[in-house]
Amino acid sequence: MSSLLPDTAPDFDQPIAVLKHCHGRIRKQLATLEKLLEHLPQHGADDQARQAASAVLRYFDKAAHLHHDDEEQDLIPMLRATAQGDDAAILQALAPTILQDHKDMDALWQDLHEQLTAIAEGTGTVLSESQVRRFVASYTSHMEREESNIAPMALRLFSPEQMARLGQAMQLRRGIAASGTPATTPLSPALGQAVADLRKDYGQASLDEADVLDDPIDQFTAWFEQALKAEVNEPNAMSLSTVAANGRPSSRIVLVKQFDARGFSWYTNYDSKKGSDLRENSVAALLFFWSELERQVRIEGRVERTTPDESDRYFRSRPLKSRLSAIASKQSAPIASRAQLEQNYDVVAQGAGEDPARPDNWGGYRLIPDRIEFWQGRRSRFHDRIVYERREDGGWTRQRLQP
Repeated sequence: MSSLLPDTAPDFDQPIAVLKHCHGRIRKQLATLEKLLEHLPQHGADDQARQAASAVLRYFDKAAHLHHDDEEQDLIPMLRATAQGDDAAILQALAPTILQDHKDMDALWQDLHEQLTAIAEGTGTVLSESQVRRFVASYTSHMEREESNIAPMALRLFSPEQMARLGQAMQLRRGIAASGTPATTPLSPALGQAVADLRKDYGQASLDEADVLDDPIDQFTAWFEQALKAEVNEPNAMSLSTVAANGRPSSRIVLVKQFDARGFSWYTNYDSKKGSDLRENSVAALLFFWSELERQVRIEGRVERTTPDESDRYFRSRPLKSRLSAIASKQSAPIASRAQLEQNYDVVAQGAGEDPARPDNWGGYRLIPDRIEFWQGRRSRFHDRIVYERREDGGWTRQRLQP
């Protein structure tokens, strides 16, 4: 139904050719959409349909937006700075239409995205013919306008230096250096501006008050299960932020090991930097960021230690070498060398046996939440935010926050 092999693109020293090549890829994805309309009623969400839906999603979720950014942030502004006379008049008439096209196509894509996601996951077979036809027609007329007017104007007006600047901006937007490899050079002023301009527009899903569950732990569980299903990279990884007695904050990544109505638990060395902070200030914050789903969850509350029995049970569940490492390391304390660290481990390993006991300075913490915010990325940074706050009676209030 669609080719999964990438077609060869021109180099970025020909930026207008790159933009035209993008149009070719868009046309291929639009053709795949139209073929899906014919395929689904006969074959359902079979392997071929799921692969095709996934390919269309990948392109219009990311590459298409980079292409729009090329035009909005570089090509059209450069033309406006260069065009004169009739060219300036044509550009003044066309540019607002092109920019509005991008917004309109993004809106059409939102409906199709949900349908294609279900097809790609094998849970749905519905693909609206009217929405596909409108999407295809909108993109087709949009590309024809650009190819008939904007691209020829740029080829005619831009100097070699302007072409080089346009190509470099397009490369930087994609994180590509001039050699075609990921950029690793130190930040120059120009690159620093490019970093400032880096942005990814979100649009996979929405979050409405009517969609979330009454209890935030239940809502977190639902989102966590979706993260597991989506094979998010380390969905259990969370940023833990603590504050020392002097008011200085500190953050690090830890792994949540349990969450339930009581709170969110993790395990560590009580003598570590985070342990020291929590002794002085028991309030902390957690942050889960699932970029693949364009979601984050912010959790704030008071932290307490888990019971010794809970800590013992978890410690025994760890692999032997992980238990030995916990005993051997004085976490956060300075040490002379890696060799010294490994020597400490060897000493512990020789005398610990096959079932070493949990050291007293190692165990669990549990954050008891009083505030949980669910964040869903949306287009143009107009994100959805729903926050739960615990009432004095133990229940929860819920409200929307502005992005």
